[in-house]
Amino acid sequence: MIGRPDRRSGRRRLTGSVLAAALCVLAVTGCGSAPPAAPAAAVAPAASPTPAATTPAPLVLAESRPVRVQIPAIGVDSGLMDLGVQDDGTLEVPPAGFPAGWFTGAPTPGELGPAVIAGHVDWAGTPGVFADLRDVVVGDEVTVTREDGSTAVFRVSQVGQFAKEAFPTAAVYGDLDHAGLRVITCGGEFDHGAQSYLENTVVFADLVGQLAA
Repeated sequence: MIGRPDRRSGRRRLTGSVLAAALCVLAVTGCGSAPPAAPAAAVAPAASPTPAATTPAPLVLAESRPVRVQIPAIGVDSGLMDLGVQDDGTLEVPPAGFPAGWFTGAPTPGELGPAVIAGHVDWAGTPGVFADLRDVVVGDEVTVTREDGSTAVFRVSQVGQFAKEAFPTAAVYGDLDHAGLRVITCGGEFDHGAQSYLENTVVFADLVGQLAA
């Protein structure tokens, strides 16, 4: 189990947030009547305005379906299949050890918000696509090739291991003010009775660049 993504999350919810913000801007910047100017002789020379400091807008890419994920530090190079939500509300997982999958209910990698990629740590006794995901460290790069031919470049900001009953749903699937990526697999000890791992490894990364087609 890899958390229960909010069915309203991803592009649909973010689009609603953006629309609400736009309406707010329109409401507070409407036209009005300016007060009459004072006679020129009564006006003291105005000081030159100090330019306001501006924060560069975060890098965000247009929507484009992901087709390949690479994590050079651990030798991952995998195609991507589509993943949805299962009947119990949890994220669907790939049917075998390879390939990894992209959650279609979230933004595409590079769009505003948290893109989500998941895969198995092992399968039928053999290593899966994310067998070494726990060895990723802060600063490592994850690249995602997209259907439009571009490649989104992410840098790892955090690596965590979480008990499945304490999966950080909000941190993984919640809205962001930038383009992020979460890469998820199983981790911790294997529960032979339940035939599943007790934890999940989650890699958090942020978009830092784009390689053109």
